[in-house]
Amino acid sequence: MYAEERQQAIARSVSQAGRMSVAELADTYGVTTETIRRDLSSLERAGLVRRVHGGVVPADALTVLETGVTDRDRANAAEKDRIATQALELVPEGGSIILDAGTTTARLAGLLPLDQELEVLTHSVPIAGRLAGHPAITLRLLPGRVRATTQAAVGPETVDALRRLRSDVAFLGTNGISRRHGLSTPDHDEAAVKHAIVAGARRVVLLADADKLGQEHLVRFAELGDVDVLVTDARATADELAPIESAGVKVVVA
Repeated sequence: MYAEERQQAIARSVSQAGRMSVAELADTYGVTTETIRRDLSSLERAGLVRRVHGGVVPADALTVLETGVTDRDRANAAEKDRIATQALELVPEGGSIILDAGTTTARLAGLLPLDQELEVLTHSVPIAGRLAGHPAITLRLLPGRVRATTQAAVGPETVDALRRLRSDVAFLGTNGISRRHGLSTPDHDEAAVKHAIVAGARRVVLLADADKLGQEHLVRFAELGDVDVLVTDARATADELAPIESAGVKVVVA
């Protein structure tokens, strides 16, 4: 089957099923997940489908649903582990960092060395719980209303607290990243906090597995140029990374 034929068949299948995963499509058409992801990028550019976390939906489907922390933690676990390990090299000795809520940033929190003093600010309840007994870390938990979906503090209190801060490095998560829409997330309150995190850091390091590339969600909270470094996994293609690098972002592949 030629690529054009496969892509037309994928578009029909997605339209009928309503949603399909990358792994499911790869199995159906007997190709690699990397090939499917390239197909989906082509179909999305043509306006035939819309990529979402781990898969694809018809183009007219709205990306408004968020998966919970547990479901997101299970997705691409090995890739997230490698991203977190690579990101550890970007943690400054001493100084301060902000850890955004997210499953990959939580993995990074679990890797922070026991003998390196560091001030860590976070609005994530799971990350705070993981670091609360850390012997070398001064932990500051940001205030706000805790969302059940992400288990993170959000709202005016959180944003106001971040506006008064200036950290050395922010380790940021995102639901989607694209050339046209920048960094985005489905929720307005989450977006406001992420925007404040970006504004409050001297250096912004984005931790995003390859499934996030090319995705666009409802609320943009940063432009590509606001990011200094992207740490992603080896499934990312050159075509997906090119517009990110052209915006001045250093790309590190874990």
